[in-house]
Amino acid sequence: MLAALFEARGWPCQSLSEEEILGEIQGSWGKYQLRGVWRREDRVLQLISLPDIRLSREKMPDAYELLARVNEQLWLGHFDIWSQGDMLVYRHGVMLGDDGLLSLDQAQALVETAIDECDRFYPAFQFVLWSDKSPRDALAAALVDAAGEA
Repeated sequence: MLAALFEARGWPCQSLSEEEILGEIQGSWGKYQLRGVWRREDRVLQLISLPDIRLSREKMPDAYELLARVNEQLWLGHFDIWSQGDMLVYRHGVMLGDDGLLSLDQAQALVETAIDECDRFYPAFQFVLWSDKSPRDALAAALVDAAGEA
């Protein structure tokens, strides 16, 4: 179903195996790599989004504090720091029924949630990494709701 959704939207994707699909989506702040991983034995589909944010060693303490603050804001999924490569990732798993089928509505919601959350918090991580804002100030600045678009 994820492959069908990607194809219908014109997003590039490739099947890496029977259990894994890789795609790329343009978000508001950049391209996000999306990876769907199916664990048949557990009937769990995990969607992993990589928003192309690399973390430097010297910024790790602030990045971890910001990560904790960001995750407090989320109802679905969570952000994490990939231990192999110091990359920020968004992960969300969904348990499927006995048939293991994902509906089109579920696939769309899963992908849209990942994109929305990456777009929503991308600026906060950039503020910490590039502007030397504190995690608290970075999150506050990123969560300001704009009245419109310029």
